[in-house]
Amino acid sequence: MSDAVVSTASGADAQAMTDWIGRRLAQMEAWLAARLPADAPGGLAEAMRYAVLDGGKRLRPLLVLAAWEAVADAEPAPEAPVWWAAGAVELIHAYSLVHDDLPCMDDDVLRRGKPTVHVRFGEALALLAGDALQALAFEWLVAPAWAQREPALAVALARELALAAGAGGMAGGQAIDLAVVGQRMDQAALEDMHRRKTGALLLASVRMGALSAGADAATLAALDRYGRALGLAFQVIDDVLDATADSATLGKTAGKDARADKPTFVSLLGVGSARAYAERLLAEALAALAGLPAHATPRLAALARWVVQRQH
Repeated sequence: MSDAVVSTASGADAQAMTDWIGRRLAQMEAWLAARLPADAPGGLAEAMRYAVLDGGKRLRPLLVLAAWEAVADAEPAPEAPVWWAAGAVELIHAYSLVHDDLPCMDDDVLRRGKPTVHVRFGEALALLAGDALQALAFEWLVAPAWAQREPALAVALARELALAAGAGGMAGGQAIDLAVVGQRMDQAALEDMHRRKTGALLLASVRMGALSAGADAATLAALDRYGRALGLAFQVIDDVLDATADSATLGKTAGKDARADKPTFVSLLGVGSARAYAERLLAEALAALAGLPAHATPRLAALARWVVQRQH
């Protein structure tokens, strides 16, 4: 991921961003590996770890950490609440992928460059692994020692994640997605679906990082604008890549939206216009950062650029 993120930077700034991403990705992977269960019964632990570890872009935890650093302008301590927030967001994302890939949903066999969880472990265990990951995400926000010392922060983070994951967010967006197969949607309806299905969790990632650092209302408002634009841009480019890239590049099955006759930004706008729209959303995201202190912008800006310029 790091090479793509810094592709528009140069010199010392590019190297600093590459170093930051590499360090944070390694820290996040080790953090998750140390805290995911190793002894849950009936093969559940193995399925949960398979779903989360050794794959994925980790964009959501990187956004949590970048937003925290944008507000705090410091290194997060090893047991700081922001790590638990980043981990919880990644668990919700991983659980959603496990369930989305099931035969009753998108019926996919490839995810993150390897067989999907239900292919590897069977449908029943995949369903349970997703359930357990969702529950563990909220456990990580309310059970650790820091949550007992800072209950207001724990509640605020759990609230953000619940709203993003539930009927008003990711789950509701997925329900719309299933209901509109074979139908045409106008751009406003398509955007509403994807602000829920994809954008809500990306926005929550930014907000949870900022809240963990004690962001004030004005900073949160700016980061909200950034997160909303970035979340929609991510889905626009996802639709473009589904239509133009191959499965080996994506690490998941390519072209499945067209085969399933799902409305997408590509089916509505065409590839070229969809890319142009993503660029306009990128400009919105970067403009939202303009009023923040200088130290706050480089990492969030680089992640937004990666979202639009990525090839997988």
